[in-house]
Amino acid sequence: MIIGERLRYVRKSKNMSIYKLSQETGISQSHISDLELGRRKPSVETLSRLVVPLGITLSELFNENDEVSILTEKERELVEYYRTLPNEKAELLLKLGKSLNE
Repeated sequence: MIIGERLRYVRKSKNMSIYKLSQETGISQSHISDLELGRRKPSVETLSRLVVPLGITLSELFNENDEVSILTEKERELVEYYRTLPNEKAELLLKLGKSLNE
C-alpha cells in the first residue's frame, strides 16, 4: 500500500475529516489531500505531525499488515495499563474482559 493510501485508510478508520486533521496538525487540507492522493511525497516531519492526532505511531503507519488494529484512545490506554500489570493481575484482567463479553 502506498503511504498516502495508508494515511487515508487510517484517517477514515478514525472517522476524522481532512479538515479536522488539518486543524489538529497545522498542515493545510490541500497538502493532506495531495499526500493521500499521491501527488506529493511526505517528509518524516510531516508524517510525524500527522500520526499524533490519528493515535498511531510512524511504524504503525508504515506497517502494511492489515492485522494491525488502529486503537482508539481508550483502547490504547487499556493496553498501556495492561502492560504495566504483573502477570497474575494481567491474567485476571483478561478473564474479567472475557466474562464481560459473554
